[in-house]
Amino acid sequence: MGQWTVGVDVGGTEIKLGLFDDRLREKWSIPTNIQDNGSHILSEIAESIVRKCNDIGIEAKELNGVGIGLPGPVLEGNIVKGCVNLGWSEMAVADQFSSVLAAVFDRQVQSQAATLESRNLDIPIKAANDANVAALGEMWIGGGKDCRNLVMVTLGTGVGGGIVVDGQILNGVGGCAGEIGHIICVEEEDIVGRCNCGNRGCLEQIASATGIVNYARHYLSKSDIPSILRNLLEEKGSFTAKDVLDAAKSGDEAADLIMDKITMYLGRALAGICAVVNPECVLIGGGVSAAGEYLRAMVEKHFRGQAFPGLKNTPVRLAVLGNEAGISGAAYMIISEKNRKDSVL
Repeated sequence: MGQWTVGVDVGGTEIKLGLFDDRLREKWSIPTNIQDNGSHILSEIAESIVRKCNDIGIEAKELNGVGIGLPGPVLEGNIVKGCVNLGWSEMAVADQFSSVLAAVFDRQVQSQAATLESRNLDIPIKAANDANVAALGEMWIGGGKDCRNLVMVTLGTGVGGGIVVDGQILNGVGGCAGEIGHIICVEEEDIVGRCNCGNRGCLEQIASATGIVNYARHYLSKSDIPSILRNLLEEKGSFTAKDVLDAAKSGDEAADLIMDKITMYLGRALAGICAVVNPECVLIGGGVSAAGEYLRAMVEKHFRGQAFPGLKNTPVRLAVLGNEAGISGAAYMIISEKNRKDSVL
């Protein structure tokens, strides 16, 4: 085996890829082709990896393996239980990708010697949930790099999460561990509609980008406090989660009260998770985390106010890798496995 590892982060619109040795050396992306129920996705990932290897001069034998983060529950590093955004039902992703990658290497590698070698190619492939691999990436080279045990919540269009215990992703029996967004913790008076999962009161309903907007509109409908957000509604007919956070950071009273309630629920959910796994740190990532220290400090305040006494001093930090977290964690699944095997030899 060689020195190179590929990390892949599969999203509904874009697939991010990275080439690693002891750190990220190259990153690129391709669009996600969801035509024909996503049947082209694995082959297009394989073709992109082989093109990059050819461009750089890397042969198949120099790859340690490929780690893949997917938007769905994954069992045993292989079987995805379905990815609605991709059009996939249950499938053995790692097994299928291994065959596809070997076939593409066989077809595209230029020299006859390398081609013959690739016909017996056995590159390790491992898959996991995308939020879980993002947490693993932050543990490896990100905001949690001094920790082996952490909880990460990602605040974006939805609310995701990942739990790392002793340096390993906590998957659970059905691959659903770390579904932080679907912890039911919101009181009835603050619930707007129903969660995409079908339940009511999920954290995702109030702490996602969509949830922040929905709750802010709900709050403004019950309050007469003047706000920048009311002005935006009158002028544009809408506002975004970023508008809510920017208004709060600028001292807008209504927006600050809105974010205080939202972060109270987020702190509540994180306090509950920490009571179960007792991590070394909590990380906040995703697009909403661009609000920075304002958001972190509010979440920390409410976390400390609701956490079990022995957990109140658990550090609450911002994730730092951004869009590189997924590819980093995906690659680290392979790198850490290789390191464990090497240490045994």
